[in-house]
Amino acid sequence: QVEIVESGGGLVQPGGSLRLSCTASGSIFSLNTMVWYRQAPGKQRELVAAITDAGRTNYADAVKDRFTISRQNAKNTMYLQMNSLKPEDTAMYYCVVEEVGGDDFWGQGTQVTVSS
Repeated sequence: QVEIVESGGGLVQPGGSLRLSCTASGSIFSLNTMVWYRQAPGKQRELVAAITDAGRTNYADAVKDRFTISRQNAKNTMYLQMNSLKPEDTAMYYCVVEEVGGDDFWGQGTQVTVSS
């Protein structure tokens, strides 16, 4: 059984920072991509950032130069450092582990609210 747990969300003022964490436990194929998605109320889900097991990264244009994704393979853990947060970053953030040629595993999400 695979479990994905996100943490680190919360309320922050515009211009502030948060660090999200995602830890995967259970039987997961080592070749995988870890992804952060987000979904705001009334909006479609969108990819925020992704990182492969080899460390290649990809970012949405809206977060480039503000967010940094990283991972520790030995711990099956991924991070998202979010700086210069804007109100439009407010959303539920989801961690997903996408196995190469296998299954996708989703977490329950962590809420990020950017407001003064």
